[in-house]
Amino acid sequence: MTEIILDENDRLDWALKAFRRKVQRSGILQDLRNKRFYVKPSLAKRRKAAAAVRRRLRARGKRR
Repeated sequence: MTEIILDENDRLDWALKAFRRKVQRSGILQDLRNKRFYVKPSLAKRRKAAAAVRRRLRARGKRR
């Protein structure tokens, strides 16, 4: 569970920003998005392979 501990004089906008940052880093929202619908194993494998290709191309572009 993600939580932010506040002092009495902490600002609300700071707390909200810190909470959002913690949730983003923990990957909770990404996990929810991925599990929203059932994905057949064959399609999951295809998506995973496509993501690997994109990562490889992106890494190759940064090296040039």
